[in-house]
Amino acid sequence: MDRKRMLCDIGIVDFTLVELMLFLDTHPDNTEAIDQFNYYAKVKTKMVQEYSSMYEPLTKEYAVTNNKWKWN
Repeated sequence: MDRKRMLCDIGIVDFTLVELMLFLDTHPDNTEAIDQFNYYAKVKTKMVQEYSSMYEPLTKEYAVTNNKWKWN
């Protein structure tokens, strides 16, 4: 998968998470939505980790500690 496609897919999952958070603000006891949120949160973490290992970290949390990436 190429870099642009990976970023697009991460954005799609991120949008899904935001929408689920908004839904859960008004439906906090909806177990199906909670399960979906937890699933997509794991998917996003995996996608961001994969992207970070292939290209560059999207946030400092995903930076490898081998000094390859310097955050100033």
